[in-house]
Amino acid sequence: MTDTSNTRPVDSEAPGARQSPLQRLMRFIPLIAPVLLWAVPCWVLLYAGQHWPLPVTLAGTALFALGLAGMPLAMVRGHGRRQQDRAAIVGDTLLGISWVLFTWSALLGVLLRLALTVAGVGESQNRARLVTWAVLGVAAVLLAWGYAEARRVPRVRRLDVQLPRLGAGLDGTRVVLITDTHYGPLDRARWSARVCETVNTLEADLVCHTGDIADGTAERRRAQAAPLGTVRATRARVYVTGNHEYYSEAQGWVDLMDELGWEPLRNRHLLLERGGDTLVVAGVDDVTAESSGLAGHRAHLAGALSGADPDLPVLLLAHQPKFVDRAAAGGVDLQLSGHTHGGQIWPFHYLVRIDQPVVAGLSRHGARTLLYTSRGTGFWGPPFRVFAPSEITLLVLRSPQQPASA
Repeated sequence: MTDTSNTRPVDSEAPGARQSPLQRLMRFIPLIAPVLLWAVPCWVLLYAGQHWPLPVTLAGTALFALGLAGMPLAMVRGHGRRQQDRAAIVGDTLLGISWVLFTWSALLGVLLRLALTVAGVGESQNRARLVTWAVLGVAAVLLAWGYAEARRVPRVRRLDVQLPRLGAGLDGTRVVLITDTHYGPLDRARWSARVCETVNTLEADLVCHTGDIADGTAERRRAQAAPLGTVRATRARVYVTGNHEYYSEAQGWVDLMDELGWEPLRNRHLLLERGGDTLVVAGVDDVTAESSGLAGHRAHLAGALSGADPDLPVLLLAHQPKFVDRAAAGGVDLQLSGHTHGGQIWPFHYLVRIDQPVVAGLSRHGARTLLYTSRGTGFWGPPFRVFAPSEITLLVLRSPQQPASA
């Protein structure tokens, strides 16, 4: 693996722009969302014709009120200036519970009740109570399953990816992708070690981490990140920053990854050479880097590719899938990204899709560029994954100049 680029990004300031009505509305989401997340299931489960005994109604209402008041408070104490891990765990867990209750209250509250009414099952009160028990049962099962999914070591997803410009000597190159490990309030040092052990069984030529290593500073999460130093690759281990690094002293994470033996590709590239052929492996800072205020941090594709032979195939690491428009314009062959978590808790992926062009999987953009978006290796915030399993990805690069072999 040869380092051919020492380009450093230059500082620049983005011109001010007026906020759109949608952007102004988004500022109020943190105030509106908690009310909806708790009020909707409260109404559906307690007040939509169930006529529960008064003690049941009062106790249930008190629980929802406690969730509504406690969740934002815990989130602020956990993720604000105080950074209290216990408060973060409580707030994140309540957020996941409220989202699942909200989703299935809205779905079953309408669809199941309509189906029961059409079928003529029971009286109105019985149908309402049946909906309540159904919502609570489904939510309990999904939360238990989602917690187990979030905490387990991800399954390996293997994918052959053909790159038309890849030379025959590079056919079969094994690229392992981990991303969005999000080491955080819940201590996952043992999980981290097991993930790294799994990666080492894949006999990778190149191992990539596309950012969002942790929630918290490198000093605070060092023990959880330390197993990354045990990851093996025959050629190189490379890393780019994600948006969460810029919430937690990004340069500290860049320095720690360098200390652990990873190559931080901050708007520069390396060359992977095998069998007489060469692949450009480039990386850019996250698209939020420039607004972080850190000197020299920004997403700079031209800098990343500076000095590279334009006839060589390019593999690019960029944390967010939406960078693919710039990658396609720059002639990149394959972009590897994370960020989306595959939505993490269904049906949140519909909201992710508003901000990103792809939620998960392999997609084509323009005439040449392929994008692989990982569902992520860890989880952010709520310790649940519902219909969005985590993954460790093994991409086997294939050349059209040589028949693929198993």
